[in-house]
Amino acid sequence: MDELNLPYEEWHLDQGMVKLDEEPPEGVFYNRMSASSHTRGHRYAPELTASVLAWLERHGRKVFNGTKAISLEVSKVAQYMALQAQGIKTPKTVAAVGKDNILKAAEAFDGQPFITKHNRAGKGLGVQLFYSIKALKEFLEGEEFEESIDGITLIQEYIQAPEPFITRCEFVNGKFLYAVRVDTSEGFQLCPADACQIGDLYCPVGEEAETRPKFEIIEDFHDPIIQQYEEFLRENQIAIAGIEFIRDKNGTIYTYDVNTNTNYNRDAEEKAGKYGMLEIAKFLGAELTK
Repeated sequence: MDELNLPYEEWHLDQGMVKLDEEPPEGVFYNRMSASSHTRGHRYAPELTASVLAWLERHGRKVFNGTKAISLEVSKVAQYMALQAQGIKTPKTVAAVGKDNILKAAEAFDGQPFITKHNRAGKGLGVQLFYSIKALKEFLEGEEFEESIDGITLIQEYIQAPEPFITRCEFVNGKFLYAVRVDTSEGFQLCPADACQIGDLYCPVGEEAETRPKFEIIEDFHDPIIQQYEEFLRENQIAIAGIEFIRDKNGTIYTYDVNTNTNYNRDAEEKAGKYGMLEIAKFLGAELTK
């Protein structure tokens, strides 16, 4: 925004109020509320943000990533249902509340590896890999188990990729920008944001130099899934997002995460000469001109 000399102001919605009998200011509004905001001390940011977005939309303001987007951001169950509605394949998943039901849900995966994750997540919250129900039971009875902030734990089939990486596709104005190869060999809890570099407790990256970067933009990425993703974003009124998928050994794509407050990795972008935040600023600037 500063680089393009665009007028803007930030609304940090961890606290505040919404005067429902007053009209909001004129402008273009872009929502970047994070599903993992509660881990940074902002427990009710999603709820307040949803209220602000409803208020803005009620008064006809131009909003990008509005109420439909935030409803998907805070619930992977909602994400999977919306993805499936567009014919996009997601991993087999069971949602459960309570330890007994988590164990019962895991029975559907008996004999094959499965993972757990939080329904309201972000940055890999609650992601653990298990090879047996016994191992899951021990984990649930231990001190490391932590419930999702909404109480819903997902039990999901583990998709074994022939190589340890996933692909993240970035979209601005509902259009494909680029794809990123993300190395998952050192764990699940990976985030492209600059905060998730060496030393961040949530991203277990090594301190030694790597032969290949953890985040790498793929040149000339093409796949039919991109058209499906663009249709999905259009249907759900999402302008800006990162969508993650994994391929199994047969080449089948499983889509497992939609990030409507997408972050970008600085090192990968500088190497490729492509900049997500700059494209977002250009997009919002053009909308402001309109």
